[in-house]
Amino acid sequence: MTEASPDTLKKNIKFVAKALGFSDCRIAAAQKATHSERFKEWVDAGTAGDMKWLERNINRRVNPTEVLPGAESLVCLAINYFPGDLAREDDDYRIARYAWNEDYHDMVEEKLRDLNLAMEEMGGSQRFYVDTGPVLERDFASDAGLGWNGKSTVQIHKEYGTWTFLCELITTLKLEPDAPLPDHCGKCTQCIDHCPTQAITGPREMDARRCISYLTIEHLGSIPVEFRKQIGNRIYGCDVCLEVCPWNRFAKLSSETKFHAKEAIFNYSLRNFLSMTDAEFSRVFAKSPIKRIKRNRFLRNVCVALGNTGTRSDIKLLENLCESESDLLIIEHAQWAIGQLRERYSESMPAS
Repeated sequence: MTEASPDTLKKNIKFVAKALGFSDCRIAAAQKATHSERFKEWVDAGTAGDMKWLERNINRRVNPTEVLPGAESLVCLAINYFPGDLAREDDDYRIARYAWNEDYHDMVEEKLRDLNLAMEEMGGSQRFYVDTGPVLERDFASDAGLGWNGKSTVQIHKEYGTWTFLCELITTLKLEPDAPLPDHCGKCTQCIDHCPTQAITGPREMDARRCISYLTIEHLGSIPVEFRKQIGNRIYGCDVCLEVCPWNRFAKLSSETKFHAKEAIFNYSLRNFLSMTDAEFSRVFAKSPIKRIKRNRFLRNVCVALGNTGTRSDIKLLENLCESESDLLIIEHAQWAIGQLRERYSESMPAS
């Protein structure tokens, strides 16, 4: 049996990827990441915050041949997740669009497993990840021409804007790399100008410790007081730098209905969340990425949002939470919210 040429292998992989529902598929060479030194400097500066896993196995993270010996190529993939807009007058909280439905890791990994099987039939050995492995995926996506890295550090695709999940298969198959795209951000600084906490400190420079997505998701402890007001009513993630990107004028609604909004996520109000038990939290968010921050960090975020947007009647609800709750992280943020609301509504402190 004649072995397929690298060009034929590449065409077959792209054909299968499209059939599986990936929005785009491009090839990069398996080599040291373009910005590996810059990444090391970023980690050494402490700007990754609590994301300590980024500090581990840095050599593996910047070089895919350390992850898979004999690796020749990376199959870089993007999948459009844009769920459209969900503008309802009664929405009193905001959740990042990627978390409007089920956990994308599960959905995308299923597609990756199928593509991996197809590539094994072609003679390759693979390791695959959807932002879960030691790969600087945006570097290799940019190398492959799978969009370019925007000034917000978010990857931008010509057809889908900022609304894509990135994933990749490191493979032993030798495939012809695709050409990179030029940077199409130009002089635009919309993402930098609109960041609520000035987390984007310069073009492609991100201080994660200031980022609302980091603070509401990855950060393990108390949210610094200096950033609480800027969080507004966001209780999981922040889409501001994505929303303001001019390239989103080309955004298309995802053809994958599992990425569309799940009504159950928005059937609550902020004050409803205060009485949510561990069991109810686990049930409501069982298939959502929100489950990973657990109830205590979720209620931490809810308390901050209530402190920013709540009403006079929420003071009593927050006081009740402080009396019934044992988690100190929740209590601290509930007390902060009470203070904000009392100040706003000129409430006097109770007599000691």
